[in-house]
Amino acid sequence: MAEAVRSLERAFELLEHLADAGGEMALSELTAASGLPMPTIYRLMRTLVTLGYVRQEPSKRYALGPRLIRLGEGAGRRLGSWARPALTRLVDELGETANMAVLEGDEVVYVAQVPSRHSMRMFTEVGRRVKPHCTGVGKALLAQLPEPRVREILERTGMAPSTPHTFTDADALLAELGRIRDVGYAVDDEEQEVGVRCVAVSLPDAPALTALSVSGPSARMTAEAVGAAVPLMREIAASFSRELSPRG
Repeated sequence: MAEAVRSLERAFELLEHLADAGGEMALSELTAASGLPMPTIYRLMRTLVTLGYVRQEPSKRYALGPRLIRLGEGAGRRLGSWARPALTRLVDELGETANMAVLEGDEVVYVAQVPSRHSMRMFTEVGRRVKPHCTGVGKALLAQLPEPRVREILERTGMAPSTPHTFTDADALLAELGRIRDVGYAVDDEEQEVGVRCVAVSLPDAPALTALSVSGPSARMTAEAVGAAVPLMREIAASFSRELSPRG
């Protein structure tokens, strides 16, 4: 029984390595990343392939399989429910719309939102997918990735401008991501929608790349308002991340 449980742990570890690598790895890369013997990895991966949780490409590389989609969609819906108390606290204390988003493939997906009590049309809604280069949550998420991975994402998605303020140069955006890592938060300064400013922070040590944001009209979301929001957002992000952690 103990060996069966250990095999289950190893199988999930391999799935997480695949996810961390962008969804696809060679057997030798899995060996290097996991430290497990190659025969053990091969046996586990063949089982996961048979179950549909992993697929083997014609190149012989292993990729995350289609059967994970249903699990991910279900977990994503639950994440939105779990996030509501944290987002509600942000709205209560800051007065602006609060969102939570995850990086899914090359796109940012909004999984939860609590709207401001102010009457204001927002471009975001739960379930919406956007490119990561032009949003606060997107930049907060990209800042958690190594530069080569970011460049790969940008090459695939392009950097189409949503407004005159959108980053459209990869080197400029990478420099901005470095600044975000230094200060610990990202700002969307009318880069997705003219007249809207957003501040975002990532969830430290969350099981998946996740970020929360607060958005509002630029006239209300001043530099002073952003500065006042960041400490509270970091506190809530850290607390929610602990709730998500199986070891929390």
